[in-house]
Amino acid sequence: MSDFADAHPAATGVISRRLLPWLIAVAFFMQSLDTTILNTAVPSIAHALGVAPLSMKAVLSSYTLSLAMFIPISGWMANRFGTRRVFAGAIALFSLGSLFCGLARNIHLLVAARVLQGFGGAMMTPVGRLTLVRTFDKSELLRAMSFVAIPGLLGPMFGPIAGGLITGYLHWSVIFFVNVPIGLAGLYLVYRHLPDFREADCPPLDVVGLILFSSGIALMSYVLEVFGEHSLSYAEITGLMALALLLLAGYGVHARGAAQPLLQLGLFAVRTFRAAVSGSFFTRISIGGIPFLLPLLYQVGLGYTPIQSGLLMMPQGFAAIGIKVVLQWILARFGYRSVLVTNTVILGLLILSFATIGARTPPWLIALQVFAFGLFSSLQYTSMNTLVYADVSGKAAANASTIASTAQQLSVSFGVAAASLVTALFVPNRFHTAVPDLIHGIHGGLLVLGAGTILSSSVFHSLRRGDGAAVSQHR
Repeated sequence: MSDFADAHPAATGVISRRLLPWLIAVAFFMQSLDTTILNTAVPSIAHALGVAPLSMKAVLSSYTLSLAMFIPISGWMANRFGTRRVFAGAIALFSLGSLFCGLARNIHLLVAARVLQGFGGAMMTPVGRLTLVRTFDKSELLRAMSFVAIPGLLGPMFGPIAGGLITGYLHWSVIFFVNVPIGLAGLYLVYRHLPDFREADCPPLDVVGLILFSSGIALMSYVLEVFGEHSLSYAEITGLMALALLLLAGYGVHARGAAQPLLQLGLFAVRTFRAAVSGSFFTRISIGGIPFLLPLLYQVGLGYTPIQSGLLMMPQGFAAIGIKVVLQWILARFGYRSVLVTNTVILGLLILSFATIGARTPPWLIALQVFAFGLFSSLQYTSMNTLVYADVSGKAAANASTIASTAQQLSVSFGVAAASLVTALFVPNRFHTAVPDLIHGIHGGLLVLGAGTILSSSVFHSLRRGDGAAVSQHR
């Protein structure tokens, strides 16, 4: 802690150490609740706004794109202005964006409000994790992060059914309004209990790096958004993708010569960090599209109501919470390498199994598949999130958190776009699609995503036996 100033000494005491995970969980809960409620309501919102269901990927991907664009400055802002002020500002912006989302009456305004939400959400996860890393020792970090994830998983558990009830009996805008009271409660807790860590001598912001990286990421996401549609020719899409890659390559050159780059790419020399971030990126691209495709399959393909669709998503949350009890034992017993390699393959097989869901599939079997998916995805996410910090020093924690969170949100954004893209490739006409054709398209998309997940397990082969022991062994 000697490298950082703590503007709120009492917050590092025993009482606040106990409250801190709950405090951060309030923000994580608000984010996860918002996403899972929205996924269930996608078909209803699309109908209300007069757009095709697959076009709703703009509402989902604009939020995650906004996260990916603004997360890179979260570490710098936390070091410069203090974790408490930045975390409070993030909650306030997220709540304001939620209010504007509820007031939007066309898809363009809704997308703009989601970008504002993303700007606030960009600060929540990395700054929250950073606060935990600077408060708890590495031997306590896995338990602290697992504890934080438990309340946060209440969102996936109750979000789908809440989304179904709100959509079925109220109005879809209420989905966003529920964030406002949660945000107000979060602001109160932040000012009462959140530690205010900041760097004593914070370097200036890498503005050139921010422009290069954010522009490249935004352009690449836009290309994925319009690919497969008729708004741009293939030549124009190829040119834009080449420009995006050029901007990102320019950032790579800039980062190597900058004294204090926006993202310190030198951290990728650390084997555990490299495997955790790159493995998380490729795995989440495939997994990230599942919450988008399953509600479409249930409601548009199989004719379930929003409430029934929400009930079918709930087992994932129950499973994710249940495995937290034995998660540390699993990692301590088998190690990160064995767990991540094996678990990634299992997740891929489970995604492939979703492609067997059809009109004759009994609901109990669907619920069992979703339960298994929640079990193994929870193990996957917590393992990857904690491995990031296994061999990273406290001084580099802010940059590690920023890079990991940026890659995570970028992969989710790409995952939604990829899921929509591969599904559209199997659908003859996504604007006038018969139900059997849509089911066929979603099944095809699930097969591609499942195969991609299995292939991503190869990234974790670079890990060695004993990697991650610093965070998996409780002392």
